[in-house]
This record gives sequence, structure tokens and C-alpha cells, in this order.
Amino acid sequence: RKVVIAEAGSPVLLTYGVQCNSSIDDMLYWADLAERYAFEAPMSDITFMGQPQRRILRREPVGVVGAITPWNFPLYLNLAKLGPALAAGCTIVLKPAPDTPWSATVVGRLIAEKTEIPAGVVNIVASSDHALGEMLAADPRVDGVTFTGSTATGRRVMEVASRTVKKVFLELGGKSANVILDDADAGAFGAGILTCTHGGQGCAITTRMLVPRRRYDEALGILEAAFRGARYGDPNDPSVLQGPQVSKRQQERVLDYIEKGKREGARLVVGGGRPAHLPKGFYVEPTLFADVDPKATIAQEEIFGPVLCVIPYDDDDDAVRIANDSIYGLSGAVVSKSEERALAVARRIRSGTLAINGGMWFHVDTPFGGYKQSGIGRENGVAGFEEYLETKVMALPRPAQK
Repeated sequence: RKVVIAEAGSPVLLTYGVQCNSSIDDMLYWADLAERYAFEAPMSDITFMGQPQRRILRREPVGVVGAITPWNFPLYLNLAKLGPALAAGCTIVLKPAPDTPWSATVVGRLIAEKTEIPAGVVNIVASSDHALGEMLAADPRVDGVTFTGSTATGRRVMEVASRTVKKVFLELGGKSANVILDDADAGAFGAGILTCTHGGQGCAITTRMLVPRRRYDEALGILEAAFRGARYGDPNDPSVLQGPQVSKRQQERVLDYIEKGKREGARLVVGGGRPAHLPKGFYVEPTLFADVDPKATIAQEEIFGPVLCVIPYDDDDDAVRIANDSIYGLSGAVVSKSEERALAVARRIRSGTLAINGGMWFHVDTPFGGYKQSGIGRENGVAGFEEYLETKVMALPRPAQK
């Protein structure tokens, strides 16, 4: 817990969930799945060229896995790749992000000192040299690559891995939309402050709020109050959900996006700078933009900061159009008093996960990933486990009936 807070700037409150506790508990899921999964099973018989045939479907480990993880949820994402890879029977070379090496190296030390996992099965290679990731992706001794991170880097991983035509699965960026339908309770607008959780450094966070035009002023009033009253600061304080950005580089990147938003005509309602009362640390104020053009840079690109873009829409069709007007399709949300109506809208949004009326999809058995440039394949669940497996079919002649 102390390591994750110190190197990722995660609020301590999050470490009691996904950052630490639940990610460790999730390892039991992979152990159980490895025991109950049907690695080999008969298929139905067929007839080929007049001869009866029987078939066996077999799933085998992909082999050596190169795993590259980001800095925002370091322990969780390291274990989310180690767990299924080992359960599938693979060996793994894990390269953690340069900003968060300790969440991986501590795990490596525990594996070496406290488990019976043979040497060479799990390999932790921490480095600030980004070329190491390219080496993993290109090396012919690596049979599969799993990468979580930005879409730009994911494209490069895919390009380099293509030289050896190896299996690649990617969990990439997002620009998820929170669609508030016109019959929703007013409290749905205030929930927009959750965009600032962990400094907005989460790929599935909803960073666009789509608001019905006739309730636009109401929504902005509620949001402005929420953003002005937001508690943020020391991540060791259990009352805060927003700590610092992970680095000065990331802080400056977020502030650059905020300046670009203002230049492109969005209206800055709250925040937008470095907080004067927090001179130490890479903090960015909770930032609320209104009147955001759906085509604007801040509405199209992943900022990875505590920045919410509010976009008005005319009707449900218009909301779906705006939500889908993105290269991303990772997550999203829909809120309505009518579950049927919310589901109707959600079914039209091209996204890998969607929260309906506050529902939470996140769990170790939930296949997580995205449409479009938010990735290829899935992480977690049986679908995520099978990313670490190859498929083999063996056919035998059916003996003649006596």
C-alpha cells in the first residue's frame, strides 16, 4: 500500500480496493480458473469424405509472454497479467512503467523469496529505457505480447510485434462519455466530480459528460458547486479521492491540454491551474469545461487529468452520435429513470463496458477492453484468460461401429 501511494500518488482510499486489496484477492480467481478450465475436450463428431471423424479441442499456453504495464494502477495491472499468464502455463517477462518500478520489483522479490515458482518463470525487468518494450515486442523468443497504456504506444507495439507475427492483445486509451438522459435525477450531474478520482489518471474514467440542452444550465450549476467544493491533496489523507499527477511531465501535459481547450473556445468554469495551497507535489486543480465542441482537442484526446468536458446534446440520437464520435470505445455510462431507455441508448454506444444508472461492471471475471482504437482482445474473465492460450484441434478417425 505504501509503495503504491508513494510512487503512483494514488489516494489511500483506492488502495483498499482495486489498487491493492482486490487485486491481490483476484489471484485466487486465476488459481481456481486454472483448475476448472477445460484445457482439452471432445468436439462433436463430423463426417468428411464419407468417413466419420472425431475431434479434440485443446488449449495450450501461448509460451513466453512479454507484458508491458503502465503507471496509473501499477500493482493491479501487474497482477492482472501475471495471474492469468501463470494460470495458463506461460512464462512471463514483465516490464513495468519507468515511473512505478517498485510495485513490480516488490512482487518479484516476494515470488523469489516466498513461493515455489521456479526461477525463470517470472522475470521482472524494470528500466527507464523505452526501447526495452520494443525489444520484448520484436524478440522472436517472445510468443505473445500484452500491453496496457496509451493508444500511440499500443500502435507501436503492434507494429513492432508484427515482424514476428506474434499474438498481441492491447488495452489502450479512452475518452468515455457519461450520457445523462433528460429524465435523470439531478444528482447524476454532480457525479461528474468522480472524473477527478486519482487525478483523472484512469483509462475508463468518463471524461465527457453529455447533457440534454434543456437541462444544461441546471447541470452546470450542480457541477460547478461540486468542482469548487472538491477535496483533493495529500494521497495519504483518507478523505480525498484526488491526489497529484504521477510526475511533473504528466502535470505539464494536463496543463497544456487545459490551455489548448481555452484557445479552442471552450469555457473554463472551474480550476485550470496549479493549486496555490499545494506548492509541493504535481497537482492540477479539478477542472470543469463547458460549451465544449465535440470535435475540440479536449473532447477527442485522452488528457489523463482531472478535467471534465461538458457537451450539450439535442435528443437521444444526438447523444449517441456524439458519444460514438471518437477513435476510442473503452467505457462509458448512461443515466435515466427508465432502465429500458438507458439500455436502448447503451446498446447503440460502441464501447467495451458501460455503467447503467450507476451500475458497476468492474470485477476480475468481467472481460475488459475496447472497441476501435481502445484496444484488441480482452483482459480479465475467461476471455482474458484465453488470450494467453493457443488453440489446437486434433482429429482422429471414428472406429467403425461393431
